[in-house]
Amino acid sequence: MLRNPSDDELLALKGRRMPLVELLTCFNTRFRNDQAILVIEQRLKELGLATLPYFATCGSQSEIHIVAQESAAAEQGDTAEEEQEDEAGLLPGALPTQPFRIGDLPCAHAGVDSITPASDLTEATYIMHTKNYSQVPVLEDRYTVSGVVTWRSVAKMYATGANAALANAIVEDPPVAHAHDDFFAMLPNVCEHGYVLVRAHNGRISGIVTAADITQRFDATAWPFFVIGEIEFRLRKCLGAKLDEDAIRAVQANDRKTGKIADLMFGQYVMLLDGDQRTRQGNRREALCTAADQNWQTLGWTGVNRVQFVHQLDRVRDIRNQIAHFRPEPLAPQRSEELRQFVMLLRQLT
Repeated sequence: MLRNPSDDELLALKGRRMPLVELLTCFNTRFRNDQAILVIEQRLKELGLATLPYFATCGSQSEIHIVAQESAAAEQGDTAEEEQEDEAGLLPGALPTQPFRIGDLPCAHAGVDSITPASDLTEATYIMHTKNYSQVPVLEDRYTVSGVVTWRSVAKMYATGANAALANAIVEDPPVAHAHDDFFAMLPNVCEHGYVLVRAHNGRISGIVTAADITQRFDATAWPFFVIGEIEFRLRKCLGAKLDEDAIRAVQANDRKTGKIADLMFGQYVMLLDGDQRTRQGNRREALCTAADQNWQTLGWTGVNRVQFVHQLDRVRDIRNQIAHFRPEPLAPQRSEELRQFVMLLRQLT
């Protein structure tokens, strides 16, 4: 549950440089989901504070500097090039910059139903029947693993004519991963056994990761990657076919004015079309707005509401930044639906 630190506690951070995770810990969270970002940003704003780089989009391993809001605005500047910092330094085609740990899966620390070595075999099969499990760990305590009972081991017990007893149905030396182990390095164990037990940093068995969990996680995490890729492809296709190189150079940084649509960062797609672009102080960027008006007319999308399109495009930019950092928490259902709606619109336009 999110914590609301006191004013004094937050003001004491002013001027400090710290790992991002330290700021998140102040609010009792590890993740930068929509709710956490809203609460942290509001509290900092109330006290006239900001972070450099912006805490919501910087890398998870980044060091941040807690500064006064005026200092942040001065350092980030008012130029179009500097406004592109909301891309969090992500160039087109950027890949995740941090390892994905087995402990990043929610099921790895969600607890585990288990039995003890003194339990009856029917206790294990009852749990598997009623909860639709394929295995149940046998734990002497929360730290010591005696084995695992699986439907396969139960079938083997009966096939070999052994007595129907827990000791004869236990699989000894089951796969156990530590929460900090690399997720992808553990996939062979999950494929071979169908599961791995997870040991937390304090040594306790904190959860179990199954093949079903991997499938669910892939759907929740990999699907947005592919959709964002399709969105970028279709944006480049429809914008690149209509807008000339001068229009594209107008939104590129001074040292990267290639005029090529493939060299744009996602925030620059927004700049190409947004008719109400403003500085951080709220001043209208007349030159960019005028160019964006012309760009929209050039596209000729008379049946599309421009304000809504630009708003959705900017929302997709924000989602892309979250996805590109490969944050442990899955994308919220509302944001997944936003991606579905926008990619469907682009498919119609292209």
